[in-house]
Amino acid sequence: MPLTSTALASGPLHWRRTFPGDAEEVATARRLVAMLLHDCDVLDDVLLAADELVANALRHTKSGQPGGSVTVEIDRSPRTVAIAVTDQGGPTEPVAVEATELAESGRGLRTVSVLADRWGWFGNSEGRTVAVVFDVAAAGRDGA
Repeated sequence: MPLTSTALASGPLHWRRTFPGDAEEVATARRLVAMLLHDCDVLDDVLLAADELVANALRHTKSGQPGGSVTVEIDRSPRTVAIAVTDQGGPTEPVAVEATELAESGRGLRTVSVLADRWGWFGNSEGRTVAVVFDVAAAGRDGA
């Protein structure tokens, strides 16, 4: 049954899935988000954010090492869509920086911070969660 505004009227929806720490799982996580939020007007921005957060977790934390994993949580309410990615920790903290013109990487989290209405993280070197929130109904941006 497709998600409709009638389904949302009964309250928020929450999904969670843990993925193996393999690079090809970025696309799998993206497909899951696309399937669950297929009628969301800000889907392209949400997919970009989910893709970036999962890729960063695999690239910069223990989640991308052999035996690692990453957990993706998706929350949808009548007013917001949120994506949270929990990793297994690493030596650095997530930071949205301005990349130099010739830099080959470093733009992703900055782009996410511009697209999302809010973003943040909590945790430590043993595990952290990075989350983004998109306000959809307040701005009239969601078709649900």
